[in-house]
Amino acid sequence: MRSPTRAAPASSVIASYLALFVTVLLVPALFLTGCGIAPTGYVQAGAPAQGIRQPGTDTYTARIFFLSPLGIHAAARPADGPVGPQEALDLLMKGPTPAEQARGLVSVVPPMPGRLTAVPETGAVSVHLPTPVARMEAAAIHQIACTAAHAALPGGRPATQVDVRVYEPESQGRPWTVRCSGNGLALPTAGPDTRQNPTPEATP
Repeated sequence: MRSPTRAAPASSVIASYLALFVTVLLVPALFLTGCGIAPTGYVQAGAPAQGIRQPGTDTYTARIFFLSPLGIHAAARPADGPVGPQEALDLLMKGPTPAEQARGLVSVVPPMPGRLTAVPETGAVSVHLPTPVARMEAAAIHQIACTAAHAALPGGRPATQVDVRVYEPESQGRPWTVRCSGNGLALPTAGPDTRQNPTPEATP
């Protein structure tokens, strides 16, 4: 009779997910090459935290992150008011507009089995992926995290200092915290967060 199989220690599972997440985020060049975009470097993403009213004007813009032939690029779109992270991610999932496509912008965010959701917090945003990170290209994670970070969030923190807590179906309810760098890359700040998984609110 065979001995019962023993479950792997929780610490080993967490370490495995951390290694996988870091690997996926830190090798964007391979994925950029695979989708036909030359990995010749990343363009500057621009000033932080748009999606709110521009100083001295009544103009609002949303910053949606796509790929250009040079790497990650933020497309600025006019808006009627503050653009929160859920609205920004909904725009991202629709892909670039014809005008943006004409400028060479594309998206590698894949179709998902459910809605990509975002829960804003003060100086942070929790992003819930219906698809595991391992099934996505690294550039897609950069697009999602940076689009969420540049939306209008409570607290007025610069986009590069916003904690983006990424939840995926197989992360055991623990998020991975990343921040969007000045050139549009989502970089891990630490291992899994032990905070309780915030539940996305139902939105139309």
